[in-house]
Amino acid sequence: MKANQHKLSFVLVFLMISFLSLPAHAFLGGKFKQEVEKEKGAVKLVQEVQRGGYDLVTAEELKLWQDQKKQMLLVDTMPYGESYKKEHVPGAAQFLFPIPEMETWDAAQTDQKTREAFTDLLGPDKERLIVVYCGFVKCTRSHNGAMWAKRLGYKNVYRFAGGIYAWKGMDYPIESEK
Repeated sequence: MKANQHKLSFVLVFLMISFLSLPAHAFLGGKFKQEVEKEKGAVKLVQEVQRGGYDLVTAEELKLWQDQKKQMLLVDTMPYGESYKKEHVPGAAQFLFPIPEMETWDAAQTDQKTREAFTDLLGPDKERLIVVYCGFVKCTRSHNGAMWAKRLGYKNVYRFAGGIYAWKGMDYPIESEK
């Protein structure tokens, strides 16, 4: 009997030591892996903002600006037929930008729309508040739109990185074209 108790004690001690020596990620792997993905996304966003020279605005801040009737131009950079026509932030104009970063203006990537057409949309006031968005944080269409607004000399440019997904996630009203 004592031999069996000794064996059982040994097995329990062995299991406890084995259990305690496992790295924390063996038990919390999902949590840690999720954090790695969040970090990658956050760093990517910060790097885009640094390259683009614009600022960021949250869904709550943008809604507050709208409620305060702040004068601004909202630009939805998603494709017209796939997204904008179906749903967009109230008052937004549409101007398609591509997903890959647009180092140079390629009209083929913007449905043949030119820099001049974008400048016309933004207007002559270089101090105008401009907010550019797309679908969601990882979508870089809004990065391209905000970056190009800054390159064209506009000073008060924001990217609404959460885009229409964050807007809808806050249960804010949307518009659509019929």
